[in-house]
Amino acid sequence: MKRGETGRYETTTIVGETVRAFVPARLPPRPSLDLAALQSPLEKALLALGRLDSLAVLLPDTHLLLYTYIRKEAVLSSQIEGTQSSLSDFLLSELKELPGTPLDDVIEVSNYVAALEHGLHRMRDGFPLCNRLIREIHAKLLSQGRGSDKAPGEFRRSQNWIGGSRPGTARFVPPPAHAVPDCMSDLERFIHTRDLGVSALLRAGLAHVQFETIHPFLDGNGRVGRLLITFMLCHDGILREPLLYLSLYFKQYREDYYALLNDVRQNGDWEAWLLFFLEGVTQTAEGAVQTAQRLLSLFQKDQLRLQQTGRVAGSALRVHQVLQERPIASLQELANRAELSFPAVTAGMQILEKLGVARELTGKKRNRLFGYDQYLAILGEGTEVL
Repeated sequence: MKRGETGRYETTTIVGETVRAFVPARLPPRPSLDLAALQSPLEKALLALGRLDSLAVLLPDTHLLLYTYIRKEAVLSSQIEGTQSSLSDFLLSELKELPGTPLDDVIEVSNYVAALEHGLHRMRDGFPLCNRLIREIHAKLLSQGRGSDKAPGEFRRSQNWIGGSRPGTARFVPPPAHAVPDCMSDLERFIHTRDLGVSALLRAGLAHVQFETIHPFLDGNGRVGRLLITFMLCHDGILREPLLYLSLYFKQYREDYYALLNDVRQNGDWEAWLLFFLEGVTQTAEGAVQTAQRLLSLFQKDQLRLQQTGRVAGSALRVHQVLQERPIASLQELANRAELSFPAVTAGMQILEKLGVARELTGKKRNRLFGYDQYLAILGEGTEVL
């Protein structure tokens, strides 16, 4: 539905150039959403989310998947902003092994993990999803490395712009700084309004666009805006665990994503954006379920192969179990986590190497690191640096 511009323009001056900054109207959209046009894709997306949420019950330990899945999302979301870190790069960096990846890239991904985990921890403790929490998440995101000089945890007090080398050539100019607090207060009220007759999933899609349009921070808006989707779904009880992340979908369809955001602002076509958003939710949720099923199948297949090695299977099975939790690890870490002696872990790892389950990653004779190859390959799909 073409509603026309979904806000107003305010003339402002940035570094000597006069530009028109866009101030979005409050949500929900007016006229109201055409829910009939969205009903079928909404039902499909909710069904896919239901299957995804059931993983919290079906998996023997959801945290086996969450640990690495959260890190995969951190890598993908940071790649959209230009980092060159792969999933394996980041997992190695957490073990203080940097394979030539720029330090700032690794720090940026690490900050994202910290921001995500902080937000989830706060909400699980009963803290509401509000502007204070959004600022806390932003503070974690920019706590060190690139952007740490861009007012972490504070709404911007100066004008920013998106795209272009200067304001006059910008693709989009968000609201003036003085309008940001009111815009974010309106968004906070919308997030917590339940009597709109709009599904929580649709509200998450609407809120994401509104946040990206306000662009309330000097840096990190894209990453916080993508996190907001997952936080809203967990906050509203659609997901028990944070297993849905749309960064891969947005990365694959980046040009469509930006075009649809712009179309909402210029033409008010919220339905076109929501159809794209719902398709992304469906694809991503279905993909996450398939990934979990592939991983469970892999674990079971490798466990059976290890059991068939006879008397020496015990230590190998314990090492295999720990690698499910941490797919890259040193022998000492494996010994600590498996509660086995160093010689026992070494013997167990030799069996995993012989069967092709794990391999040594560093090429060194000391301080060696081992990776669960197929596990890393499955989880790393889509995180290749473009």
